Amino acid sequence: MITFSLTFATALMFSGLLVTGLTLLPRLGAAGKTILQFCTYAPGLDALLACLIWIPWVVSGMGVGWVGLLATVAAQVVTMQAWIVIHELIHRPAAQGPRIVGFLNQRYGWWRNNLALWVTSVVLPVFFLIRFAELLLYPCLVVLLDFRRYDHREWVSVSRQKFEGLVGHDLIWCLYCDWMTGVYSLGAEMLRNVESFWCPIRFYDGKKCENCQLDFPDIAQGWVGTDGSMADVVKVLEDNTPRDQPWRWLSHPDRSSRASSGSEKG
Repeated sequence: MITFSLTFATALMFSGLLVTGLTLLPRLGAAGKTILQFCTYAPGLDALLACLIWIPWVVSGMGVGWVGLLATVAAQVVTMQAWIVIHELIHRPAAQGPRIVGFLNQRYGWWRNNLALWVTSVVLPVFFLIRFAELLLYPCLVVLLDFRRYDHREWVSVSRQKFEGLVGHDLIWCLYCDWMTGVYSLGAEMLRNVESFWCPIRFYDGKKCENCQLDFPDIAQGWVGTDGSMADVVKVLEDNTPRDQPWRWLSHPDRSSRASSGSEKG
């Protein structure tokens, strides 16, 4: 119990100081706004979330085991809830106006809406793992196979804090979705490259093809049909990966790391 309490107090103090600093940054003039802007896009956003969320998990878990990890998570939840209350008090007119949380609480009930939100938070570690793969594994494919590079800032960012009237509870959860959607979309695009490079063959299950082509449009734009042959598959690979030329693939004019477009740098 003493270990839990000490870890909880330490994590609460750390989280509170970090969140308070972030909240006060806009009041520090141009320098504060510059730092805050850096923290809204990768890699600044990655560094911020690491300090705010998963590094404390690792430190407490390695230091005092599961008790420390649970204490740290509890402290982070308390910090978030306290920030929500304070932020809504500061922005009282917006908090008393039309809100997402107010509508959904009324429609589904307070406990159902909030419990469902916390259910979605359980996948947070999964999205961190996806982000690690984007940062650590995909670059290996860029080096080894000349896969296309991506500017992660165009995917991994948060901007809903600029939406007028979005405060407290709604703001926190909308920023979570903001980040999560970008991480997922970049991961899906990278996986699209992987799948089309190694396995450009449509699925026999037509419904699966229909469902998956939303994230993998190459299914309908060049993958070999189920009535094709391995010769057809090799022909597709030959057509889209010519020797001594940048890798070109199907609906992407140029997925190569040598592409000159500004959106492909980084």
